[in-house]
Amino acid sequence: MAENSIIPVIQLIVIGGSAGSLDVILKLIPALHPRLPVAIIIVTHRKPSNDEILVDLLNAKSTWPVKEAEEKEPVEPNTIYIAPTDYHLLLEKDHTFSLDVSEKVNYSRPSIDITFESAAEAYGPSLLGILLSGANADGVDGMKSIKSHGGTCLVQDPDSADVDYMPRQAVEQVQVDKVLPADQLAGFINSLFLNT
Repeated sequence: MAENSIIPVIQLIVIGGSAGSLDVILKLIPALHPRLPVAIIIVTHRKPSNDEILVDLLNAKSTWPVKEAEEKEPVEPNTIYIAPTDYHLLLEKDHTFSLDVSEKVNYSRPSIDITFESAAEAYGPSLLGILLSGANADGVDGMKSIKSHGGTCLVQDPDSADVDYMPRQAVEQVQVDKVLPADQLAGFINSLFLNT
């Protein structure tokens, strides 16, 4: 069975990660097909002092435009958005961004849970959530929300993660759709759009 026969048309991919996820992201993004009809949002736990480093790193490696998400900005396909440090990043139902400085969730701002939950409400079945390596459970409740809104959940194989706690919690607590080693994530994403 083709992978995309079990997954509805994906309009947005949200990727969350913490400790150990940067190496995965830096390998995944350059391996994506240069033009896919989907937007990608990356939420990672970073220090505020690292504000521009991730954007600069990914712009140097990616054929896709990479930028920090801005307040009220519409989500555009074939663009990679990074959640700004020290803000929660939310998706509105009109598919624009909203930034929030409310309390940290799971000791984190941006919180993966907050972005995943708001994206699930805004995109429903057309959302793919991907949870990577990390040392806390941020993102697990977000994955539950994605499933409850009909979206698709993909988790990095905990055995391939530098820090397995985050993906392992997702596998144990959420009926995820797919568990893949880090080196197969880009191929899976490409196959969703190129094997039609």
